[in-house]
Amino acid sequence: MAATRMWTRAARRLGFDRNPLRRRSDLIEAWLLPAMIVVFLIAGPILAGLAGGWVRTANAALQHEQRSWHQVQATLLQPAPGPMMSDSGMNSWLVWTQAKWTAGGKTRTGAVPAPSGTEAGQIVPIWLNRADRVEAPPATAAQVGERASVAALTAFMALAIVLGGLTLLIRRLLDRRRLARWGAAWLAVGPQWSRQR
Repeated sequence: MAATRMWTRAARRLGFDRNPLRRRSDLIEAWLLPAMIVVFLIAGPILAGLAGGWVRTANAALQHEQRSWHQVQATLLQPAPGPMMSDSGMNSWLVWTQAKWTAGGKTRTGAVPAPSGTEAGQIVPIWLNRADRVEAPPATAAQVGERASVAALTAFMALAIVLGGLTLLIRRLLDRRRLARWGAAWLAVGPQWSRQR
């Protein structure tokens, strides 16, 4: 019985009861939310997959370029700012600090990425590209997967926000249209009603 009442209410809300007083704007508003949910359920996974794929492709090109890089050892000339983190360095972050290293038989100095909290005089591995410029460490497979997941989630959330905003905008436009029509109807009926008094 409760299911029958719920179905009757849903059918009435979606306009299946053929109520002659229901306006087209009421039907549009009734179908707006279900339509946006269907669009979200169809477009969301597609958009998330495209965003994740795009990030994987961009990272694959970057990883291909990173294969030509080579690693050298650099000695820090000053401490890397920030606290030293625990968990075997899993929670540390990289900061750029001054160091010296040898590449191509020449000693060079400049900013290199080093784990935060590393003291001056310590040796850290750095990556150099073909032109012997210092680069951030290459991304690991786990980092690439994480970036793709973040891109997919961001695309999914952006779609939800856009569809939610679009739903609110359409509802507002429908409300304005209804108010304008109510105002016009009142201007037509109001004078006749006041004459009958």
